[in-house]
Amino acid sequence: MSTNRDVLLENKTWTDVEAALEDGTRTAIIAVGSVEQHGPHLPLIMDTLAGDELSRRIAEELGDAFAAPTIRPGCSGHHMEFAGTITIPPETLMDLIRSYCRSLDAHGFEHLVLVPTHGGNFAPVNTVAPEIARELDANVVALAELGTLMTLMNEGLREAGVDYEEPVIHAGAAETAIVMAVAEDLVRTDRLELGREGDISVSRLLSEGFKAITENGVLGDPREATPEAGEAILSKLTSAYVERIEAERDAV
Repeated sequence: MSTNRDVLLENKTWTDVEAALEDGTRTAIIAVGSVEQHGPHLPLIMDTLAGDELSRRIAEELGDAFAAPTIRPGCSGHHMEFAGTITIPPETLMDLIRSYCRSLDAHGFEHLVLVPTHGGNFAPVNTVAPEIARELDANVVALAELGTLMTLMNEGLREAGVDYEEPVIHAGAAETAIVMAVAEDLVRTDRLELGREGDISVSRLLSEGFKAITENGVLGDPREATPEAGEAILSKLTSAYVERIEAERDAV
């Protein structure tokens, strides 16, 4: 969904934000991204690009929300064997999320929605969210179910006619499709190459690092990606997350 309404918090002046709060805007979407390798064909900022786009679409769809600047970097220690990756400890990420939420709560935002777009951030988000909720007046919603995210992404691929399933998603068809839809010029199409396919142990990925599983940093086959699939994935995620947020807000 695209509208003429600018929902990016970073583009507003303080008086714009104050006026929006007075007019009933009470929700802030906070994506939690990363700066890490995504194979030889995708930019290090892939998860943050996805967070930027998803938080913007969610805020637009809700109609009474702002998309806060995406948090970056994230917890990417399992990618550190690949050049350019930047990682921070879970405790640092959780402190940063706390500071975001405390700031927005102090200004009067009543619903703070955490949307991790990088797998390594899900555990820290799920750990810190209830702690923040106990501390603040704001309602804290953590959309941090990794299995749900990957299921929705695979469904988006199928809806766009891509007959390809990714058991664990990283730099393959789904994520490449998202970048094609959002910033196609950042996809190095001359470097698309097959990565590790089949069942993959997530615990091994996290404990031994991606290099132990895939030499080029890719899981799956990015050659299956299309811009249409990227749009389908983003639309499916936006719809599912908006429905969840509206239910959470109504329950308060």
